[in-house]
Amino acid sequence: MQKEMIIVLDFGGQYNQLIARRVRECNVYAEVHPYTLSLDKIKAMNPKGIIFTGGPNSVYDETSPTYDKEILNIGVPILGICYGSQLMAHLLGAKVKTAPVSEYGYTETIVDQTSVLFKDVEEKTITWMSHTDYIAETPEGFVGTAHTEACPIAAMECPDRKLYATQFHPEVMHTKEGQKMLRNFVYDVCGCAGDWQMGSFVEETIKSIREKVGDGKVLCALSGGVDSSVAAVLLSKAIGKQLTCVFVDHGLLRKNEGDEVEAVFGPEGPYELNFIRVNAQERYYEKLKGVTEPEQKRKIIGEEFIRVFEEEAKKIGAVDYLVQGTIYPDVIESGLGKSAVIKSHHNVGGLPDVVDFKEIIEPLRMLFKDEVRKAGLELGIPEYLVYRQPFPGPGLGIRIIGEVTAEKVRIVQDADAIYREEIAKAGLDKGLGQYFAGLTNMRSVGVMGDFRTYDYAVALRAVNTSDFMTAECAEIPYDVLFKVTTRIINEVKGVNRVMYDLTSKPPGTIEFE
Repeated sequence: MQKEMIIVLDFGGQYNQLIARRVRECNVYAEVHPYTLSLDKIKAMNPKGIIFTGGPNSVYDETSPTYDKEILNIGVPILGICYGSQLMAHLLGAKVKTAPVSEYGYTETIVDQTSVLFKDVEEKTITWMSHTDYIAETPEGFVGTAHTEACPIAAMECPDRKLYATQFHPEVMHTKEGQKMLRNFVYDVCGCAGDWQMGSFVEETIKSIREKVGDGKVLCALSGGVDSSVAAVLLSKAIGKQLTCVFVDHGLLRKNEGDEVEAVFGPEGPYELNFIRVNAQERYYEKLKGVTEPEQKRKIIGEEFIRVFEEEAKKIGAVDYLVQGTIYPDVIESGLGKSAVIKSHHNVGGLPDVVDFKEIIEPLRMLFKDEVRKAGLELGIPEYLVYRQPFPGPGLGIRIIGEVTAEKVRIVQDADAIYREEIAKAGLDKGLGQYFAGLTNMRSVGVMGDFRTYDYAVALRAVNTSDFMTAECAEIPYDVLFKVTTRIINEVKGVNRVMYDLTSKPPGTIEFE
């Protein structure tokens, strides 16, 4: 039986990935595709509904993203959001103009409670607006179903054609009852049954991997982090000993992590797979010598990963596929469709141009971090592994500002181990999205005993986040920070100052580089 699916058609807005996430939270599968996806392909996918996303452009500009207006006539329910709502109006011949008053942020919105989209929604509700254009008139056959003080058509619909639109963003948490609106769309408009569960994803993914791989050989890029671990176990369940997991210890891991990974996935571990550990610390330090620019570091680390895998593949014979634990935030930040590139990830934008494998398999590519954890639990992976702190592919290479050296790695490993230990002792570890210690490139004067020091400053980072696309600084109790600071300065040679990073994402990123 074909699974129900909502297609999210991406017109380049900042919240596009969240739409798919919110739909999946309704137990309905959703996929994001660029607006360049052809109408024939959309029809072939047989979606239960389509969502037009927001975007930064004006629909009346000739260079702005658009779509064949025939999509509005194929009988599939469509919800337009922000730019998507304006595009719907524009395609149907209605006027979209520059708004007399732009709206940004929290906005009181009056909705028509008789609309199926606003079933069980308060008549006066709070929505999140972000627009400078507005729909000046509804298309023929449409009625307005919401308004604000500045926006006369904050929502509109044509139920006979199953076309709906909102000027505001129901997918963001700032829209008070946005999830209720999306649920109304996928259930009451699209008629979805809500039968997609993480267990279904795991089952279907294992089946599709078996079909794709056949009797081929597969290499898995195993870092020991949550994402690559779940990917490895998925492949192990699907193809067993056809899988070889290559764990590259690039010398940029957390303290003792190399040995911990080998204990779980090596010959004594519980999983049916072949395991190879490659100790490549000196190789990486040599490649990174003198390099300070973060994107260049990412590219170097990513390319070396691939080169190591190619070398290992040649040792074990012909290998058909390479598996990586790429997840959706990696894809978004590396630039999906028309989205802006924030930073390249070694397993997405950081790949070298030539890779000596038939194909790269990324089974978690469309999942968010919390969905990956759910998949891990479905696979029977122990909780202590599933809820392990996220760790970037380039490792400490992007938690060390400036040039990477063995001495700097030693400093940040020791500092980070102390920080994680004290966070766990305080019982804060399960409630935080991510936390770690990084090494700044700043040295400052200090005094220890009767001696002058000129040593490095360590920066502590801790954030709360649900999807790793946005994050807020976590409020760590002062006594915990004080204890961590005291221990790091006393126990880690080369450090005489500790700072706490209060930056949110945006404007910063979760990692330092």
